[in-house]
Amino acid sequence: MDDGKDWYDWHRPYTDPGSPLAHRLRLVQQHIAAWLDQRPDQPLSVLSMCAGQGHDLLGVLASRPDAGRVHATLIEYDSRNVAAARVRAAAENLEAVTVLQADAGDLTSYRDAVPADLVLMAGVLGNISDADIRATVSVLPQLCAAGATVIWTRTRRAPDLTPAIRTWLSAVGFTERAFTAPDGMLFSVGVHRFTGTPQPLTTTGKIFQFLP
Repeated sequence: MDDGKDWYDWHRPYTDPGSPLAHRLRLVQQHIAAWLDQRPDQPLSVLSMCAGQGHDLLGVLASRPDAGRVHATLIEYDSRNVAAARVRAAAENLEAVTVLQADAGDLTSYRDAVPADLVLMAGVLGNISDADIRATVSVLPQLCAAGATVIWTRTRRAPDLTPAIRTWLSAVGFTERAFTAPDGMLFSVGVHRFTGTPQPLTTTGKIFQFLP
């Protein structure tokens, strides 16, 4: 997956707490923390697609005494982001976190990571085509365990695709739990719970490619 962007440098706005990216990160982290709080003492599995440096999940786990019950797989293509995430996970003693250097757009990358209780799609749906978004949503039942939660983000820049995404999620067995679209900002964060029937991972090949 080589689209010409520098995805390591893309993370720099996270260092500015007033940036939209940092604001979005905090919202995603709040949803992750709430999800964990609602499932105390349960062993849980997490899958993060196009995880980048893993700020969302790793930032939450680093602050929790129960982090050891979370087995997570972060899938990221950029080797520098992979290295940064691995360093963070090691520094925080998150031994149950695996950072996999692989193409999250290729379903073969998920074979050892699903089904997951939580699927994170932060920064994914805003960087792929509409057709690829629909294809990705359609395979989520193959990535999710029964009762799983999906947390996703997407810009609302015109033409706003978020209404369609929410409809597509409903069509494949997801119930909306939250949808946050802050005033004065273009990003949105959605939380959906899988109420359908999990499916085995049988689909193969590419489901998305990042846009240049």
